[in-house]
Parts: sequence; structure tokens; C-alpha cells
Amino acid sequence: MDQLRDSFLSYLAVEKGLSRNTLESYGRDIGKFIHFFENKNISEVKDIKYNDILDFLSYLKKQSFSSTTIVRCIVSVKQFFKYLLIEKIIEGDPTAHIRTPKMKKSIPGVMSIDEVESILETPDESTPEGLRDAAMLEFLYATGTRVSELVELKQNDVNFELGFVIVYGKGSKERIVPVGEKAKEKLNEYMQTSRPTLLKDRESKALFVTRRGKGMTRQGFWKLIKNYALKSGIPKNISPHTLRHSFATHLLERGADLRTIQVMLGHSDISTTQIYTHVEKERLKEIHKKFHPRS
Repeated sequence: MDQLRDSFLSYLAVEKGLSRNTLESYGRDIGKFIHFFENKNISEVKDIKYNDILDFLSYLKKQSFSSTTIVRCIVSVKQFFKYLLIEKIIEGDPTAHIRTPKMKKSIPGVMSIDEVESILETPDESTPEGLRDAAMLEFLYATGTRVSELVELKQNDVNFELGFVIVYGKGSKERIVPVGEKAKEKLNEYMQTSRPTLLKDRESKALFVTRRGKGMTRQGFWKLIKNYALKSGIPKNISPHTLRHSFATHLLERGADLRTIQVMLGHSDISTTQIYTHVEKERLKEIHKKFHPRS
């Protein structure tokens, strides 16, 4: 089954154009699936029946996986068997009658404008790393990019003259996002002074680099933003995605329409963007509760 998993992942990469992160998620999910059936001494996918799939789902629940993880695993397994049908490796789909539960969309965490400004001002810009971090944070808030998109940016993706960046999102979909003046200034300062210092005559296509001359990683930037949130004293669980959510919410608060926000975020479906209308409603309720004399 390991070979079938590898073929499936290749199919998703080539035919569906899925991102590396999405492929890794599929790989982990199918890995759990294969491991479960190996322990049951079932090595052929054609021998897996409907009741076996139910046993697998029961196993996931007993392992205390989150509902989000279980739903994602169901989706992965169903897609795996669809692929096996397409390739005529199996004659029937044992997951055909397995329904995918609808997950309640959680309202993302958002920072206030004051909190965003606080974290943006935290890096020590007198150091090459500090200036780089300041540029990354400012850029993330200015564009609403995903952290994976941020760290994969190349020098040539940014057009300083016209003030926009070309972002390659999920499924390698390309979109153009404006870069604000403050982010552009900070980025230009980083490019002129900090980046050459970090590279030390080495070459790199990556926009944001480390002292090793390599591009910044998702994990590396994740640690940085956690550290800056701690230093700035923000009592919230801050991640790179929090800045993305704050970018969208603050635009909505100032009158931007959902369609425009959808394009900048790179959402293929506007229903995904509509979660930010819920964020705004929750904020209004909090203000009403706090300030209205009868609340």
C-alpha cells in the first residue's frame, strides 16, 4: 500500500497541483490509514471493506485525535479510494457511503490595530536579523499572505516601482497583491542593508534569508513571531496566520468589500472569506456589551 500512497501523492501533485503542505497532510493521513490496516494484517486495498473503514474511524476517535484531524483524514481516505477507482486498482469504493461531517467554521483569532503596531515595533532594527524580521512582519500584515507563501517569495516576485508582489498560493495559483508604503519602505531597507550582510557575498533567490545564506523556513518564522508576541506582551496565542486574519478583518472594518479581500487572500471560494463577517459581528457584540448601559 505504500507504493499506492506514493502514486496517489504524485497524482495529486501533478494532476491537481496541490501545494507541498497539502501533500504532506495527505501523506500523513494515508500513512495513519496504512499503519492501521497493517496491524490488522490487511496488505491489499481490494480487501478493505466498508466495515473496515468504520473500524478505522473508530480507531481515530479512540486515539483522541481532534475532530478537525478526523474530518481531514476522512477526506484524504475518500480521495485515495477515488484515485484507486480511476486507476482501476479496485472495482468498488468502500468509502462511498461514508459521509464527511461538516465542520463548524471557527472564528479566527484577530489582533487589534494597537496590538499589531506593538508587535511590528518589537524587532531590534539595529541588527540585520531584526531588520529582516521587521520587514517580514510588516510585509505579512500589509499583504495578508500565508506564512508558506511568505517564506517562498523570491527577490523577483516584488515590484518596488509599482508596489505589488506576485504570490504563488495553494495549487501554485498566482495572484498579485499590493504592498503598502510602510511595508515597501521596510522591505527596501532590508534589501539594501540587512540582506547583503546576512548573505556575505553568497547568492540566494529567496527574498528573506538567514545568516546561513538559506531562505527563512516556516518553522523559523513561526518561532520568531511567537517570540515577538511574548516580548510585546500580547496576551494572545499569536501565529503568522493571526496577522493574516488581522489584515482581512481590518480591511473589512474600513469598508473593503469581500470580493476584494477574497482576491488578496487567494481564496478560491468566497464562502471561505465570509468568516471575516462573523469576526466583525463578534467584535460589534463585544463593543455593545461593554459600552451599552443595558447590556
